[in-house]
Amino acid sequence: MKSCLIVDDSRVIRKVARQIFEAIGYSCTEAENGQTALDLCKTALPDFVLLDWNMPVMNGLDFLHGFRKLPGGDVPNVVFCTTENDLEHIQEALGAGANEYIMKPFDADIIRGKLEQLGLLES
Repeated sequence: MKSCLIVDDSRVIRKVARQIFEAIGYSCTEAENGQTALDLCKTALPDFVLLDWNMPVMNGLDFLHGFRKLPGGDVPNVVFCTTENDLEHIQEALGAGANEYIMKPFDADIIRGKLEQLGLLES
């Protein structure tokens, strides 16, 4: 079973994302900030990361920089899921190693579409 790490300071967002990913067949782990997520990844890398930008303790961009430096951290797909939707943020995220970028709010169709686009889900 593929694993997904959902990193967002909103419990509601994590819950909604978990329901979507579990329905697709992923096992899910949650983290409320980038530091907690990075600590989890040092133990076991997920196959996929859904990542918020603005969080306390450590933001998503800082997490992504640290994550990509971990052994094997260059392999998992990372998709930013945030309200930061201007071109500068998108370019910065992709330049830092994100594979894709989606805007909040999202739904199951948007998540499925991104997974299909990344070749992680058959249409």
